[in-house]
Order: sequence, then C-alpha cells, then structure tokens
Amino acid sequence: MSEEIKQFTVSVYTENNIGLLNRISAIFQRRHINIESINSSVSEIEGVSRFTIVVNITESQMKKFIGQIEKQIEVIKAFYHTEEETIYQESCMFKIKSDLLFEERQIQNIIKESGARIVTVNREFFVLEKSGRKEEIELLHRELSAFGIMQFTRSGRIAVTKDEMKISSMLEAFQH
Repeated sequence: MSEEIKQFTVSVYTENNIGLLNRISAIFQRRHINIESINSSVSEIEGVSRFTIVVNITESQMKKFIGQIEKQIEVIKAFYHTEEETIYQESCMFKIKSDLLFEERQIQNIIKESGARIVTVNREFFVLEKSGRKEEIELLHRELSAFGIMQFTRSGRIAVTKDEMKISSMLEAFQH
C-alpha cells in the first residue's frame, strides 16, 4: 500500500543568514518536490526568523526533509503540520482599471461579497486587497478576470498551529 500524499505546512526557525533559503529550497529541488508556497518573516522570538513552506508529499518524505533541513547549521528547529493542525491565510492584491469600479455594478458586488477591501483609488486604477484561504483568493481571481486584471500578486501562506509550539521553551533551555 502506497502512502498518501498530503499538504504539509513546514515551520523552520532559523538564525537570519544569507544563502539559507537557497539551501533549504535545494533540499526539495534535488528530489523534484515542488514548493507550493514559501514565506519568510521574523518570528515570535527576537533575532530568530521563520520560514513557512507548503509542500505536497508523503509523511515519510516529510520526516526525511525535516531531518535534512535541521542539519543546516543556521536552523534551530523545524516542524511540520497537516492542514487540520494549522490556522492559515494568504493575502493578495489586484490592480484594476478605475472606470470599471464606477461603470460595472457587478464589480462592486464581487468586492462586497468577497470581503475584499479597496486599498487605493485614482483616475487610472484601483487596488483591492484580500486575505483568506487559497480557494477564496482563486475564486475572486476568476471573478475579476472577466473584467481584466492589470496586475495581480499573492503572498505565501502564513500560518500558526492550533496547538502550542514548544519552540520558545526549547530556546530558553538552550540559552541556560
């Protein structure tokens, strides 16, 4: 029986070093595993960065990757979680011609129903921002595509776990 491919959210706590992103992505690239989403930010711990990576692989592959990620000198600790174990969002922005906002009633309805918000409006264009699940963003993209999108960008996933992450207490133990 072959193992089921699942979507995992990986949290990698690291020292902030140049080149680490390349080495982490190379771990996946060597095995022809596509990274669905990647985000880097400060973490809840001062001086510690956090990568949030989304991949679709088996759990046994995930365990191997965690081991390889943690072998990187700058990596403090890496965790992986299933969709059910995380609370997550993505964010996106759409740039659309301004005349559509005033001439197309349907666009106003799409904005209202989607929970998107208008960030800026000028004579040439307006910018919408939407945060939500990947599916919500994809739906809004499909609906707005009918009217023409001048520019579109979306963030990687940001996520927190439903259960407590033990990273803070682990780091305190290292520092004593």
